[in-house]
Amino acid sequence: MGKYLLGEFEHLVLLTIIRLGDSAYGVSITNDLTAQTGKEVAQAATYLTLRRLEEKGWITGSAGEATAKRGGRVKRYYRITHAGLARVKESRDTLLSMWSGIGEQLS
Repeated sequence: MGKYLLGEFEHLVLLTIIRLGDSAYGVSITNDLTAQTGKEVAQAATYLTLRRLEEKGWITGSAGEATAKRGGRVKRYYRITHAGLARVKESRDTLLSMWSGIGEQLS
């Protein structure tokens, strides 16, 4: 297991970045998280998590082109790194192992 544990919201953000591919930027990530979870996600929570994931080296961010619609501001697009993908796979395997054999208890 790596140095850092993957928190639930971090896990959801990483999965969302994978799902959105080249369209993964702050607002699209927040909107997709809200749609997929059925719970309102605060934009600030998304951006704090994106910053933390970038610091851990699990995602990279790059600036898109400035648009007039955004007042000349650029969108920051996010992609998962090899280390981030490895962490998601490791987390999935750990969760599957932990879920193994307890299905009957949840019925």
